Amino acid sequence: MKNKKKILVILGGNSEERNISLDTGKSCAMALNKIGFNTIKFDPKKNSLIKIKKINPDIIFNALHGKDGEDGNIQSFFEYLRIPYTHSGVLSSMIAMNKNLSKELFKKNKIKTPKYFFYCKRHHLNIDLRKKIKKNRLNFPIVVKPNNEGSSIGVKICKNFKTLIREFKKLNKIYENLLFETYIPGQEIQVALIGGKSIGAIELRPKRKFYDYNAKYKKSANTTHLVPAPIKKKKYNEVLRISEKAYKLLKCKGIARCDFRFYKDTFYLLELNTQPGMTSLSLVPEIAKYSKISFEKLVKWMVNDSGLNR
Repeated sequence: MKNKKKILVILGGNSEERNISLDTGKSCAMALNKIGFNTIKFDPKKNSLIKIKKINPDIIFNALHGKDGEDGNIQSFFEYLRIPYTHSGVLSSMIAMNKNLSKELFKKNKIKTPKYFFYCKRHHLNIDLRKKIKKNRLNFPIVVKPNNEGSSIGVKICKNFKTLIREFKKLNKIYENLLFETYIPGQEIQVALIGGKSIGAIELRPKRKFYDYNAKYKKSANTTHLVPAPIKKKKYNEVLRISEKAYKLLKCKGIARCDFRFYKDTFYLLELNTQPGMTSLSLVPEIAKYSKISFEKLVKWMVNDSGLNR
């Protein structure tokens, strides 16, 4: 039976994560069609956003990833159109995507995150990296990454200063803002949240050097997924609580995912993702499935949760 609601699934876009967004959007559109919604797919790379007003959907299902899709830009346009949409709102999306801003909030609210410093090209024309590393008490290996990218795009792990300089010069040509942080070894733990409630945690054991873009999205990378994460019950509950605290702190909506490193009995929150992937290899659907929430039930919940002034 067809649901009368018209759902516009926005997917693709122009970011570095375009291909992942296409996969997410197609998976979600298929599930929504299966439930019985009237679903239309819309790619901002091929269509002007102004056309959305003419389509006049009841709800926008935001399946975009990366720049413009999860940093508050597209959300502000949805608010302007006054069309209810899924996931977090303008400010929450912007803060979560900005690693420096979100880490500042984590620190102020006693959520552990690796030691780091923020680099802005305009303000640090003659940066002395050695001094900066010493001042902020960073230890090698050091991770250098873009401040506003997702899916581990541009992330480099540097074992020594020579490698750091080399990678910094490369990234500095592409990005305005970078983040330097101490690399934390240990277990890769990620938590899925639905409406502010943690529904479970997963451990990822990549065959590659770390859980990079290929480990995330290519089956050939053979990343091992362990759900529920094999950690003591007390620590498992702790990481669920930290995730809920971070979600509430950033005033998120809809689904989200928190990415941690668990080392020497301590959880370090790396980032909170307000637009987690919804593909066949994605973690939120996998954790939801373990919690007896089917993919169809999950996307239906997201549609029902959509709104404005988020």
